[in-house]
Amino acid sequence: MTIDLRGLWVPIITPFTTDDEVDVDALARLAGRLLDDGATGLVVLGTTGEPATLTPAERRVAVETCAAVCRGRGRPFIVGAGSNSTRATVDEADSWSTAVPDAAALLVVVPYYTRPSEAGIVDHFRAVAQSAPVPIVAYNIPYRTGRGLGAEALLELASIPGVVGVKQAVGSLDRDTLAVLRDQPAGFGVLAGDDAYIAPLVLMGGAGAITASAHVRTRDFAALVGAALDHDVATARALAADLLATVDAGFAEPSPAVFKAALAARGEIATSAVRAPMTAASPGAEAALLATLPDRG
Repeated sequence: MTIDLRGLWVPIITPFTTDDEVDVDALARLAGRLLDDGATGLVVLGTTGEPATLTPAERRVAVETCAAVCRGRGRPFIVGAGSNSTRATVDEADSWSTAVPDAAALLVVVPYYTRPSEAGIVDHFRAVAQSAPVPIVAYNIPYRTGRGLGAEALLELASIPGVVGVKQAVGSLDRDTLAVLRDQPAGFGVLAGDDAYIAPLVLMGGAGAITASAHVRTRDFAALVGAALDHDVATARALAADLLATVDAGFAEPSPAVFKAALAARGEIATSAVRAPMTAASPGAEAALLATLPDRG
């Protein structure tokens, strides 16, 4: 099982109507615009999509809506999955593989809350990869899960058939990440999961990025990833410097509230609503993000 992870992947938000239903029409329009503006593909039910507060039926609608848009444009999509139970994650992976067999991969989060050992986490991914008929991208985000994976464990993951990459969101470009970038095997891709570190991670050998900030200024983020993949250091550096204010403003309050506020202000979605316990962005945070945006993009 192989997948070309190179490029910009956007973990798409889930817009809601004024009646707190999934806004299918707005989701489809946004998915199309992101792809048209240069996203390589979409990640559906990533953290930014608020999957923890969606019902199973809503999650299915979100995936099917985005999958249809991607198919229509001949573009790939990844589905977010995973829990802190190996058995439940295997079942979920099997379910999505059946529901959308053309998914490019499943983004499977490191088991959270229970804080298993690194060996236990590796065994967890081995079990999921052995069961799922589609490739697996591990999601290493210790500040959300309470457990992270060091270089040795990540490289062990990379050796498991069916595990094709990692979304690395450790809050820095640390030594473990650099070691994985140095020693990663062919067919395994490291994706930047922290939007501020896209340029250095890709320039050091990363495959691309999964970038919530690319809901806005999508073309610029696509250009940043492209420049880094082409080893155009000057262009990547200039774009990264310019986009840092957008990243900082978008994550000034818990994501995806500020991005939703900006999208609503620009007329792309009907409401900026997020599901409790998330709260809406403050007016100041919304204004700060909008101030970093051009008229379009």
